[in-house]
Amino acid sequence: MTKARLLRLSVVLVSIFMILLIIVYWDNVGTAHFYLHTSFSRPHSPGAIPGITAAEGWEAFPDVDEFLAKLLSSSLKQNSSIPRKTEQLLAQGSSKPVVSNLEENVRGYDWSVHNDRNSLDQEKLQLERQTTLREFCANSSLTFPTKERSFDDIPNYELNHLIVDDRHGIIYCYVPKVACTNWKRVMIVLSESLLDHGVPYRNPLDIPREHVHNTSTHLTFNKFWRRYGKFSRHLMKIKLKKYTKFLFVRDPFVRLISAFRSKFELENEEFYQRFAIPMLKLYSNHTNLPISVRKAFEAGLKVSFSNFIQYLLDPRTEKMVPFNEHWRQIYRLCHPCQIDYDFIGKLETLDEDAAYLLQLLKVDRMLHFPPSYRNRTASSWEDNWFAKIPLAWRQKLYKLYEADFVLFGYPKPENLLKD
Repeated sequence: MTKARLLRLSVVLVSIFMILLIIVYWDNVGTAHFYLHTSFSRPHSPGAIPGITAAEGWEAFPDVDEFLAKLLSSSLKQNSSIPRKTEQLLAQGSSKPVVSNLEENVRGYDWSVHNDRNSLDQEKLQLERQTTLREFCANSSLTFPTKERSFDDIPNYELNHLIVDDRHGIIYCYVPKVACTNWKRVMIVLSESLLDHGVPYRNPLDIPREHVHNTSTHLTFNKFWRRYGKFSRHLMKIKLKKYTKFLFVRDPFVRLISAFRSKFELENEEFYQRFAIPMLKLYSNHTNLPISVRKAFEAGLKVSFSNFIQYLLDPRTEKMVPFNEHWRQIYRLCHPCQIDYDFIGKLETLDEDAAYLLQLLKVDRMLHFPPSYRNRTASSWEDNWFAKIPLAWRQKLYKLYEADFVLFGYPKPENLLKD
């Protein structure tokens, strides 16, 4: 009886191992670099990553994710050609585990502490941002759709903003209108996912804009099903545990103004056809609209900011199609209560945050984050933009984006919400 159980167990283990080997073979980018730890990776405690031995049964791995993590770790540790770079964020009060010197030597970790004042300030800032986020995710006083669901409850199509770089062990959730074009450029350089005459791009600004937003350029979580099949969710969760995860956010109302300016004040044929025409018909009573955005602009027909706010507040909007990513709430794009982000950057402190993040990722010598645009939409513009928006609309709009304000530590715009 015991021999039969051991035989069945051996068959299960060998079958899973062979399947994972096939996955690694088929994916020349994905799991081949699965355990490239980076600055905030969460390694196992000392002695917790032994090889799989004959004595270890399935019962020793009640969690499938843990089993796959150990199996892949055991296999990949033998490949000495894979570079391993990491650094740990040592913030005061951090509860993240510290590994022994032995593991540092084995994995090639460099967790040196930067003692200059700027780094200390940044560490404190990051701790404050993460604490705010985690406290409100756990606080029952703040409620919003999807807050209580688990990561497994998130549909694959809602994970298309999570870009993965397996070369350096990084996951970036991009938020449109929050410097995402340049961060996507950085991810392309790091992952070497785009070539110029057979050579990977080295300078982010050399990458043409039309390639930056091409969905085929980036490996996102949404594509995992095609690569890994039924193992996709398990591998996602392993990478979420092991990789550095970051996002950049922005004052929600200022982000809306920026989205309106770029999509409706400039000639954008796609947004004219998909959004401007319905808005002009519904909220400005226009009929027989020009067939192109250029002709509409020449005729003086443009969506007003008031039309845009009406569209966002109209209950019919979400029933027809989910918010476009340029004005969809950040919590719906990046799932901050289901994903434990290691770094939260803000557009308001973009230059400092970007420099510090690249330093922590130990890629600051490879590239620099592109300089900020000087004509960024300013927070001080809010009063002017919302001056003609009725108070009731402003209050409803705040409720629509309240979770983004609260989770990411943006103050409630009291001046816009009172007479």
